Amino acid sequence: MKSVKPVIFVLFAFSLLVASLVWGQGANPPASTKESGTSGHGMTAAEQTSQSSGGTVEQQIKTLQAELKQATLKSDTSFFEKYFADDYVAIHGNGSVSTKAEEIENFKSGATKYESIEVREAKIRTYGDTAVVNFLASVKATFDGKPYIGDVRNTRVWVKQNGNWKLVVFQATRVAPASQ
Repeated sequence: MKSVKPVIFVLFAFSLLVASLVWGQGANPPASTKESGTSGHGMTAAEQTSQSSGGTVEQQIKTLQAELKQATLKSDTSFFEKYFADDYVAIHGNGSVSTKAEEIENFKSGATKYESIEVREAKIRTYGDTAVVNFLASVKATFDGKPYIGDVRNTRVWVKQNGNWKLVVFQATRVAPASQ
């Protein structure tokens, strides 16, 4: 029964993606690449945005996306521990699947290391307490000692649980280089 949970989340994420394409929800401008962090008040920018009166869901998710990008580049696993749901599942560009604990260990051990991430074509769609983020990114990284440089299409699903945003699903698909 334990192995059914990742499948359910993947199906859920896929259904949200299909629904967003069918219903044609509006797109947002690309996510900010400006570094975010704590303000000195002990709260991240995402937490401050959610507590402010003007903090829309889209703004909260944009901020979390920017913070996640910086955490990924710095291999800051404390961000992952805080914002990845306990039943988080990642589906990587090579088809492998990993859990929250496995993702954190891969960053801690250096098996996963990102040098650069350039986000383009970012779109956020919201459905109540769920947000689906699709984007194209050019990455330079190392996975299990193998370098990867290229474009990747990504989907992230964020769900608000007990008042806090948690990342529940990440999916990446490598984009084949254009033939010459």
